[in-house]
Amino acid sequence: MIAIDGYDINYKITGNGPETVVILQGWGTTLEVYDSIARVLAPAYRVVQLDLPGFGGSSEPREPWDVSAYCRFFETFMSALDIKKAHLIGHSYGGRMIIRLAAEGCGFEIGKILLVDAAGIVPQKRVLPPEQRSVCSRWGKWILMRPFVYGLIPETVDGWLSQQGSADYRSATPMMRQCLVRAVNEDLSHLLPNIKNETLLVWGTADTATPLADGKLMEEKIPDAALVTIEGAGHYSFLEQPQLFAGLLRSYFQIEG
Repeated sequence: MIAIDGYDINYKITGNGPETVVILQGWGTTLEVYDSIARVLAPAYRVVQLDLPGFGGSSEPREPWDVSAYCRFFETFMSALDIKKAHLIGHSYGGRMIIRLAAEGCGFEIGKILLVDAAGIVPQKRVLPPEQRSVCSRWGKWILMRPFVYGLIPETVDGWLSQQGSADYRSATPMMRQCLVRAVNEDLSHLLPNIKNETLLVWGTADTATPLADGKLMEEKIPDAALVTIEGAGHYSFLEQPQLFAGLLRSYFQIEG
């Protein structure tokens, strides 16, 4: 545990390699979810895992944060640990953060990037089969979750989202619900061409939270990106196909064995 700007942040470091890899988590997860990734990397790298504010064992924000606020805090975290350069791995929301950090610049040097089932493309740009009732639900969710709408009728939005079965939303505290509203409405697609780092995209073909179409768009727009798909895997492809994912990690980060 480390105290940063008045927040207690849960983190851990494994491995003692000459280079550092930091894993940025998906929304609502705990750092332990990514232990399998850390175990693969630890023989060759220093691996940092953390619970972002409001996640796992860390204090939650005192006010609603958007992606930029989380990125600024992460930069402060990196400075506190005196990390001047790191490779970044981001799953889901963590990928959303990395897109902004890499595209806009940050207070430390970024090496390689690995985005796993990453967020960052807004839902309204997705085209679903017409027979799926969720088309109407998506548009309704998009309208209701606009920050100004939420501010006017928060109880209505809360009730509607609970009925729609958003596990992230139902399980969140009131403060984290407001953070989530801000997160899902940030379309970062315009930032993708500004990412100059070598980037590997790993996507489950059955991911419904961040569909494969998002990964294909990122591959198209990020100049030095390659997309690898994991057949049949969903939003947690690294847990659903751990051996295959471990092989991808070893190859990308040049780990023997």
